[in-house]
Amino acid sequence: MYKILCTLLATAGILFAQATHAQDKDAQPKKKKKEVVISNRGIIMRAVDSAKKAGSVDTTDNPWSSSASMDFGVNFLQDNTNYVAPKTVTHLNGSGVTNATANLFDLKQNKSININLYWLKSYRALKTKGQRIYISSGLGMQFYNFRFKENITYNRNPYSFAIDSVAFSKNKLAFNYLNVPLMVTFKTRLWQNKAHPKKDAWLVYGGGITAGYAISIWTKQVSGERGKVKVHDEFDFNRFNSCVTGEIGIEGVIRLYGTYQLTNLYNNGFDMHPISLGIKISGI
Repeated sequence: MYKILCTLLATAGILFAQATHAQDKDAQPKKKKKEVVISNRGIIMRAVDSAKKAGSVDTTDNPWSSSASMDFGVNFLQDNTNYVAPKTVTHLNGSGVTNATANLFDLKQNKSININLYWLKSYRALKTKGQRIYISSGLGMQFYNFRFKENITYNRNPYSFAIDSVAFSKNKLAFNYLNVPLMVTFKTRLWQNKAHPKKDAWLVYGGGITAGYAISIWTKQVSGERGKVKVHDEFDFNRFNSCVTGEIGIEGVIRLYGTYQLTNLYNNGFDMHPISLGIKISGI
């Protein structure tokens, strides 16, 4: 996991270095200003030559661009735990839990939310009349929010978990990851609008990998007996994560995304992998 994170950090650094070099190489003596464009493609920052006359056509075609991306979806847990394995049974017995099954970690799906925020530097590797290919990297934040149906309580000193006697109105486990993405995005033109070229229909699809580190892990429980209790701790979870991610959609209409965490969420006897599905609100 550490090697993956270092590799993606190095890749992001190379992309940024090449982008900076390209911008320096193409620098012109004319005064330029920054223009921010907000659209369904995200927040895009680009240089504009203020010396050009109003209405003139910009003939430059810089393959580098910067954008902000946001995903919003729901979380699922793929539970691969062998609940009869000796290591798992020992861990469960130490927590006072017997005859456990995957149902123990059932989620309230409508309240188990995933949000991904990315700032990306993208390089357009291919541009033809009907095809675009982009390679992107940068920095991002990945937020997991798991709302359990059962009254699970995570303890520390020593790390363990138990089924609490208190009925919680809210029982949440949350992770905030700082991550580095490496993505490849394809755009294929489905049909051409000759009257309005900017309104051509494009199929957008792609995938990639992310590597991250949990900068914050916490639980939040609300009950009539104890009120609101929020605890920040590692709780024997795996702080490193790596995910594969993919997207598909029609540019300007709808874009869907999905992620699957390759690494185990836990360090102990459980084997669980988060899956997130949702809508990409903005992107490349």
